[in-house]
Amino acid sequence: MAASSDSVVLLTLQSPLCHFHCAVLQSRPQRWPVPAAFLRRSLRALPARWSLRPQPLWKKVLSSTAVGLPLLFGVRYFTAEPREKRRMRLMVDGIGRFSRSLSVGLQISVDYWWCTNVILRGVEENSPGYLEVMSACHQRAADALVAGAINNGGLYVKLGQGLCSFNHLLPPEYIKTLRVLEDKALTRSFREVDELFLEDFQAPPHELFQEFDYQPIAAASLAQVHRARLHDGTAVAVKVQYIDLRDRFDGDIQTLELLLRLVELMHPSFGFSWVLQDLKGTLAQELDFENEGRNAERCARDLQHFRYVVVPRVHWDTSSKRVLTAEFCEGCKVNDVEAIKSMGLAVQDIAEKLIKAFAEQIFYTGFIHSDPHPGNVLVRKGPDGKAELVLLDHGLYQFLDQKDRSALCQLWRAIILRDDISMKTHAATLGVQDYLLFSEVLMQRPVHLGQLWRSHLLSREEAAYMQAMAREHFEDIMAVLKALPRPMLLVLRNINTVRAINTALGTPVDRYFLMAKSAVRGWSRLAGTAHTSVCSISLLRHIRVVWETLKFEVALRLETLSMRLTALLVRVLVHLDLMPRTEGLYQYLET
Repeated sequence: MAASSDSVVLLTLQSPLCHFHCAVLQSRPQRWPVPAAFLRRSLRALPARWSLRPQPLWKKVLSSTAVGLPLLFGVRYFTAEPREKRRMRLMVDGIGRFSRSLSVGLQISVDYWWCTNVILRGVEENSPGYLEVMSACHQRAADALVAGAINNGGLYVKLGQGLCSFNHLLPPEYIKTLRVLEDKALTRSFREVDELFLEDFQAPPHELFQEFDYQPIAAASLAQVHRARLHDGTAVAVKVQYIDLRDRFDGDIQTLELLLRLVELMHPSFGFSWVLQDLKGTLAQELDFENEGRNAERCARDLQHFRYVVVPRVHWDTSSKRVLTAEFCEGCKVNDVEAIKSMGLAVQDIAEKLIKAFAEQIFYTGFIHSDPHPGNVLVRKGPDGKAELVLLDHGLYQFLDQKDRSALCQLWRAIILRDDISMKTHAATLGVQDYLLFSEVLMQRPVHLGQLWRSHLLSREEAAYMQAMAREHFEDIMAVLKALPRPMLLVLRNINTVRAINTALGTPVDRYFLMAKSAVRGWSRLAGTAHTSVCSISLLRHIRVVWETLKFEVALRLETLSMRLTALLVRVLVHLDLMPRTEGLYQYLET
């Protein structure tokens, strides 16, 4: 019975189906195969070249790293504290800053190489075509430097500001463009300010101050300044460091060192990496605002006998290593001639006070403000109706020991008096053998082209000479700078910045002569303190200072009289036809 039923079913399955039954069967949903079966069937269908083969270990490690590291970084970032998140962002941002810096350095190097070796090949130097091409190249390089400095911020802006003081050596395209950096910096949001205050004081600004303006009144390379008011009503300026500056300082220094070494490989004579190596410790001090506050107080003590010098008083209870609160002082920039004249102040008086104040630091106290650019020196009208100088930003200072100060004082005096033997002796004390080149680097003008103490302005001939000297003796200048005591590098920066300010004011005073008088006074006082057994009484020391200053003045006056009498005698002889009238003779008499 079972066999007959099976045969009936078999016959039924083998018999052709009618169209109705076929349609019903096709309309029923088909069942999907299980995944394992589907995978096996798919793999069997793959071409032979697509079949799964065991991968090498390095490929597995690479693929796992490519997927795992970003995943781990993301998990770590979202679970980290705010300060740790900031450092992680800086690590990623550092790659961008390094890439920008490398791009700018290579762009400028290749541009100069292409212009000098390809475009200007065979072109006569100083011809109109040559000057036009080089001017355009200088402008492109300056624009690239400014853009890179602003985008990277911090230390890059500060180094760009330092280049502004070399306005007699760098091409004018650089100076005109880099001046943007003197007041250019990226301001930060109020949230960042609150975050920094919470980290340093465990309280927001509105709890520490009666009033606090989140809109900064000034933004510098390392910090921005806010106006505020203490709870007792005192108006103060609050200098707030950029919150990420300390975290990225070391990376920026390493990037700059690497770039300078790369530039040295392409241009061997351009060796400045040693400068950054020597100065990075000093630059790091600027990040400590407590150190800046102590520097300000010492500067105020050293210059307290100059009644026209004002150093804002520090309020320590609202200051930290990243926040500095000081007395708020109004004033205009020291190189703003129009604002100075609008206050009824004399430009000559301001220039003289500026030179005397910083010469006192260089030649006597030895504690030297190393960043006196115009934004850090303000001018205001004092109670007596005369100009007062407000000295700001005391983060970068350099100390020059007594031995080097004494040698520098005597060298400056010898340069003014054109005493070559003394120049050679005192330059050797500072470690320099090429005394003439060092003297010109120190004075920032030629020593033997004219009378330094009789001419205020740098003449066209002398300016051309200095630029040519910088080009032709670049390696020798580098050797001189390397031979100097390291503190002298920032001393030279101070001297050069003050020189640039005096030039911006129209050179109303003889800077060389004023500094020479300060050098003589400084050397006399240093010599007096060195021989306390002989000159232990302050009156005797004062007499010594007056005597040395008088001798210097008399020597200058006698030389001036001698030169004038000589010029008068020559003119009389020419007028009497006892000497030939030559153009060169008159040019000599003019100098």
